[in-house]
Amino acid sequence: MKGRPLLSFTICWLCGSGMACALTGWTLIWGMIGALACLPLLLRFIDVRGWSILFLLAAFIGGAAHWEWNDARNHSRLPETTHISARELDGLAAEIQGELVSDVRIDGDRADFKIQMSSILPISDSSADTDLTASSVFKIDEQLMVQVRLMEEEEQQVAAGWKRGDSITLNGSFALPGEARNFGGFDYRSYLRTLHIHWLFKVKGASSVTAAPPEGLGLFNVLRWTDWTRHTLGSAVEQLFPEPHAGYMKGLIIGMDNDIDPGTYGQFSQLGLTHILAISGTHVAVYVASLLLILSWLRLTRETALTIVLILVPAYVLLSGGSPSVIRAGIMSMIGLYMARRGLARDGLQMISAAALLMMWWDPYFLLSVSFQLSFLVTAGLMIYMPLINRLFSNWPKSLAATASVTVTAQLISFPVTILYFNQFSLLSFVANFLLVSLISAIVLPLGTVAMLLSFIWVPLARPLAWIAIQLNQLTFVSVEWMNSLPGFVLIWATPSLLWIAAYYAVLYALLYLLYRGNGEQRETAFIEEETAPLVRRQPPVSMGNVGIRSSMSSVAQDQGKNRVGEKETCITTLGASIAWPEYTSAFTARGAGYYAHERMSKAQQWLCGLLALSFIAGLWWAYQTPKPAGAGIVQFLDIGQGDSTLITTPEGKHILVDGGGTVSFGNNEQSWKTRRDPYEVGAKVVVPLLKKRGIHQLDAVIVTHADQDHAGGLQAVLEQIPVKRFMFNGTTSGKENFDKLLDTAMERKIPLYAIQQGMSYKADKETSLHFIAPDLAHVDVNVSGSLPVSEHQNHESVVFLLDMAGTSMLFTGDMDAAAEQDLLYMIQDGSLAAQFEQKGVDLGVTEGVVQRVLTRPLQVNLNDASAVASVSIDVLKVAHHVIFTLLTLLNKAQK
Repeated sequence: MKGRPLLSFTICWLCGSGMACALTGWTLIWGMIGALACLPLLLRFIDVRGWSILFLLAAFIGGAAHWEWNDARNHSRLPETTHISARELDGLAAEIQGELVSDVRIDGDRADFKIQMSSILPISDSSADTDLTASSVFKIDEQLMVQVRLMEEEEQQVAAGWKRGDSITLNGSFALPGEARNFGGFDYRSYLRTLHIHWLFKVKGASSVTAAPPEGLGLFNVLRWTDWTRHTLGSAVEQLFPEPHAGYMKGLIIGMDNDIDPGTYGQFSQLGLTHILAISGTHVAVYVASLLLILSWLRLTRETALTIVLILVPAYVLLSGGSPSVIRAGIMSMIGLYMARRGLARDGLQMISAAALLMMWWDPYFLLSVSFQLSFLVTAGLMIYMPLINRLFSNWPKSLAATASVTVTAQLISFPVTILYFNQFSLLSFVANFLLVSLISAIVLPLGTVAMLLSFIWVPLARPLAWIAIQLNQLTFVSVEWMNSLPGFVLIWATPSLLWIAAYYAVLYALLYLLYRGNGEQRETAFIEEETAPLVRRQPPVSMGNVGIRSSMSSVAQDQGKNRVGEKETCITTLGASIAWPEYTSAFTARGAGYYAHERMSKAQQWLCGLLALSFIAGLWWAYQTPKPAGAGIVQFLDIGQGDSTLITTPEGKHILVDGGGTVSFGNNEQSWKTRRDPYEVGAKVVVPLLKKRGIHQLDAVIVTHADQDHAGGLQAVLEQIPVKRFMFNGTTSGKENFDKLLDTAMERKIPLYAIQQGMSYKADKETSLHFIAPDLAHVDVNVSGSLPVSEHQNHESVVFLLDMAGTSMLFTGDMDAAAEQDLLYMIQDGSLAAQFEQKGVDLGVTEGVVQRVLTRPLQVNLNDASAVASVSIDVLKVAHHVIFTLLTLLNKAQK
């Protein structure tokens, strides 16, 4: 870190902010004391002394204090202003006024946007025990997330007319955002808090919204123009490209990801290619390059061209959506252009440090953004790690070596963050990024951009370019789909700890450093000094003729005694001066962010290198293992709303999933306009992510108790994304398309199907057995064709089994109806049930008293889920001759 004070300061600032984010109360205080005690020792170890230690300690404390100060102020003032508790405000009807401060997103029958609330007028309610009246008006300055439920298809056009900056009046009700309902589940309330939003405001119908254009001039005019421009550009893309290409190209060119086909996005996500659809350094580099090239044709002086581009970079950041990744690239580009104009040396690590510090000072919650983390980690990693990886491709052609170095480095750096948030990684991600990123970035992106711009001149002129882009897109889609179809390449990882991630980066760097130094020969490699060297006295420019690149500071074209931007300099300035594409500027140097002489390894270094390699592999193997229960099994009841889903983990680490919930739809074809682009499906949105977060590589058995949608619907996503060894069901079908599709998927994936019958048993491991008590399908007629019998009374045919695990028994009854429960009691009374299992040497241990206690077990009702309450039958609450204890579950967490 010598010669890079800003880098050291930023790292300490981020560490202080991270500690304040992770810890609270006394834990934070003691953590800070311990860190402040150890930090000077660490700094001395890396040869940081004197006042520098105090400087960096101040940065660490400053980062923590800045986070705490902002976090303490990040709370809702609504209860304080209205003198009503948050519990009473939840669901309270009100009329509010404010300013629309975001673009309006319309998806099916819902429109979402943010407003800056300025006043609130609650609607009087004689039944509400509050101090508010219809004449109570409160002035308040707080941001809300508004959700408008559209009642008619025509209201979509009305909502499309609402624009950023509009003065808006809404009639609706306040609602608290939902919290995580399962361990490791998505916490919507915490997410909105990072956006400084604490309340939802739900509105029914566009008629409850009144919007008026703003008066005068202000910042909203700029943002309003930005939204209009983005939508105009999006319309131009839609005019040239059919679906799914239109949504894909809109995401690729202007960062509008709302219209990307969910299936296409899912395919790209599985291969780790979604970064292509996020505006980042690549797009900024193309933008800067295009502007400088145009200005060079206009024969402007170098200084004037750089100044104009510097001023126009913020406009592109706004136009592309202003995500953390593009803000980072924009700030670095502006710094690089300014330093190039002034003739100052440029250090990529110093520049990325400045960008991080500026963004963290503006909003410390950027630290929790996945986009922020990936953007900075990958960019800094390319500067630090890629010079060490370059030598691995020294025998490759230079153009391929640069691409391979960037791909491998980016994949290695992004890997821990990928498994931290997405819990999966495809081994084909290296191949996909190597083959497709260059194609998309260097050909499809420019083609699509030029076609979009030409369409404003004459649409037929743009169509040939659009046609070429479509063919290349089709090649990309087919390649991605084919790679995803190959089995065994997608690995599921449990969420790693931050300590493991830190160890991963440290061991990887140490290993690459030793391999780099042990190259066995010394050679001088030219490099772009001002890109990567620390801020020291500037040396004369070095020629880059061996790779066709010259120093950007030595390529000023002279035209009749005046400095002008030459076309040869354009390529250099775009990639070098702006630092908008640091991965490629670093690709042409073996030194990059640091320099290490090539030396032969000593024996000790060889042993150390081998030890580090083994440690690295062992660490990956350890992180990949599914966490196992410590000597006992675990039964987790997943909170999925309506329906059931239970995950059983045996003492030996076998996994059995019982039901998967399912989203029940009551819509019809006449209201297809209400269907959202990516409809909520509990299997894909809840069950599968929870299984992956727990690191479950495969399910040894999936049991669907019956074919109703609220129990079987979520299993479709499970079978598609997680390997399953066996599929058990009640041997009938509901005749519905969804369940038939589920069975077809199981057969396509060659998953053995087992039709459960009374008397069957399944031994999962030495300590775990499942004894199936129902259904008894002797009364069901089998079709002559051999197809599955259709049963409309799926509850009556529910799979019922007794789980015997580690000396503990649990009875799973599915959705047995009263008749099935009575049949089970009769079989226990006459001994026929026990006799079936005794013939197989199994002591079932189920008596009439046991079943009576199970059938009169405490009933748990989730108060925060209206569908769960509504689905409780009154008959269930009136079991004869027994007392029902109704427990009101307030903590909506998965239970063990």
